[in-house]
Amino acid sequence: MAREMQKNTMFIEQNTGDYENGDPQKNLDDDGREKRTGTWVTASAHIITAVIGSGVLSLAWAIAQLGWVVGPAVLIAFSFITYFTSTLLADCYRAPDPVHGKRNYTYMDVVRAYLGGRKVQLCGLAQYANLLGVTIGYTITASISMVAVKRSNCFHKHGHHVKCQTSNNPFMIIFACIQIVLSQIPNFHKLSWLSILAAVMSFTYASIGLGLSIAKAASGGEHVRTSLTGVQVGVDVSGSEKVWRTFQAIGDIAFAYAYSTVLIEIQDTIKASPPENKSMKRASGVGVTTTTLFYVLCGIVGYAAFGNDAPGNFLTGFGFYEPFWLIDFANVCIAVHLIGAYQVFAQPLFGFVESLCAIHYPDNKFITREHAMDVPFCGVYYLNFFRLVWRTAYVIVTAVLAMIFPFFNDFLGLIGAGSFWPLTVYFPIEMHIAQAKIPKYSFRWVCLKILSWVCLIISLIAAAGSVEGLIQSLKTYKPFQTRNEE
Repeated sequence: MAREMQKNTMFIEQNTGDYENGDPQKNLDDDGREKRTGTWVTASAHIITAVIGSGVLSLAWAIAQLGWVVGPAVLIAFSFITYFTSTLLADCYRAPDPVHGKRNYTYMDVVRAYLGGRKVQLCGLAQYANLLGVTIGYTITASISMVAVKRSNCFHKHGHHVKCQTSNNPFMIIFACIQIVLSQIPNFHKLSWLSILAAVMSFTYASIGLGLSIAKAASGGEHVRTSLTGVQVGVDVSGSEKVWRTFQAIGDIAFAYAYSTVLIEIQDTIKASPPENKSMKRASGVGVTTTTLFYVLCGIVGYAAFGNDAPGNFLTGFGFYEPFWLIDFANVCIAVHLIGAYQVFAQPLFGFVESLCAIHYPDNKFITREHAMDVPFCGVYYLNFFRLVWRTAYVIVTAVLAMIFPFFNDFLGLIGAGSFWPLTVYFPIEMHIAQAKIPKYSFRWVCLKILSWVCLIISLIAAAGSVEGLIQSLKTYKPFQTRNEE
């Protein structure tokens, strides 16, 4: 029986030592899988790792495009929308009852249980395309942070007037090599330690950036231009540039709250008591509140420090040069955080492909067989050759794509715009309507539909801005030169 379970759930690491004492059923959940041990604390760590990422570093730039009024308002609005829809999605983890129903392990499973039909395929396309895009974006951002350490030391040694240009590609390769090793972690259930480490790193570099911005704003050393409407037409940008940058800034902010793509997978790590939906709502509240506080502070203080000239990434775009050792430390923290964040977004995609192959090829030993290996100080690790080959190939492909499209801000906006409406708004609302059996054209139904359509419009204009930004970046792109200035 244990062997059969291992075969059917090959991506869940088995530990036979758990069954040596007492009733084996005590070590299994109600679905026959390994007992989940996660809590709202570990779920919060996963959320913070997924949310507080590279997006926080572009918020000063985003606020500069939108201004003092619209910028903070958009930040707060997206935080409320994200929290509201995440609570709807958390109630859909089990079906049909949110507490006693059957578990759903992935976002696609949830959509299949409540909506069915072609929406399942559309959900899968949106989710996994988003996960691919995020891992590419994180590879780019991590390499920029690694390059920034080298450039910071160069500026400190030779002066700020020196270009100190360095290719990002070698650092993308280093990042990919690290990910190849970490990708052999079997599943989300084994990622808690990495997420906690990454969450600590995110708080560290966000706090450093905030502290440096406060110091710069308080020093009053140079005149900084800010306005209620952001960058000024005819002074900073042309009319068309203002429009496109506004669209792109909205996409950046949407991306800054993106974690619905992995919410169900995070919830699947939480133990059954108290109910998973209750723990997940608490984790979402803690995660969104914490990140919103950091976002508002970093965005507003960053804009106050740099004004309309705010760089796209104020730690790697060299809004600061000194103290160089603190800038270096912050960029190392960014790289370490993104190492963990990459895994948080990649694991659902890994699990989907591996489970799909196990279902279609149940007798293929290359896909299903686990080889027990005794790893010193770590216990038994179950090596699967298909997992090794597939995950390694995936990391290599994302690294190559990152080398081809190294445009930081434009990728942020495009990823955010492409995933925000379908995964954060549309599917949670539609599943809530189906679960709660809300009457068509009732007041509640109309309000939910209006929210969905408004968010669709926001996603479309943000996507348009990001595509325009990518086109402009491609026109000016010079291979083998760093793009940190963005």
